[in-house]
Amino acid sequence: MNTQKSTFNDSIINALEHSLSPERISTYLAATGGDKRLAINLYTWNTAASAAFYGPLQGMEIALRNAMHRELSSTYGADWYDNPACGLDFGTLNRISDAKNDLQRSSYPIDPPHVVAALSFGFWVALLGKGGRFGALNSAKSNYDMTLWRPSLYKAFPNIRMRRSEAHAPFDYLRTLRNRIAHHEPIFQRHLDADYRQILTVTGWMCADTRDWIAHHNRIEQVLNLPRNSDVITF
Repeated sequence: MNTQKSTFNDSIINALEHSLSPERISTYLAATGGDKRLAINLYTWNTAASAAFYGPLQGMEIALRNAMHRELSSTYGADWYDNPACGLDFGTLNRISDAKNDLQRSSYPIDPPHVVAALSFGFWVALLGKGGRFGALNSAKSNYDMTLWRPSLYKAFPNIRMRRSEAHAPFDYLRTLRNRIAHHEPIFQRHLDADYRQILTVTGWMCADTRDWIAHHNRIEQVLNLPRNSDVITF
């Protein structure tokens, strides 16, 4: 990562505003009192922070889906997502169907390793939720406490004892961070120090060694300690 003084002149700043779009830059202008130079620097800092969070979020997400898949497989079989005993709701079944269709279009095998990898972080977080309706015209609701959490998913977090809702809340909050980064949205308004600590905490619920690996191999603290609104570029 390089840190250097900005050499932007007005022409470059105006070109960047045009390339990135005035609408996108408006959030950063609002945060910097309308100063375009500082807004571009804040945008660049936001990009560096997003990049720094990518690796830790990836490690946490992969650990979560593999831990959940392992425990669900132990209870309901390797293709648990096709087992009616899971009591999966309408939205969940649609996501599984979409993942299978995507795999088929790409000529990938529709087997547990590929299906699991094709399902989004939001899918796994939703399995820690309460569960929704069984169908568009069926008002009956699934009960993930009874079909997923108590028989299986609590074991995905061997280093802590907690209720399903206590597991769901922090992962759902981090889902919003992950999605903002994935869609190139601002994250500078968030409490990023707390987000980083939360990533380490929830990963530690699953595996302390994976948590420590994430903590050792990232540059989040380095980026967060850089000034956001000064005349500094980080990339």
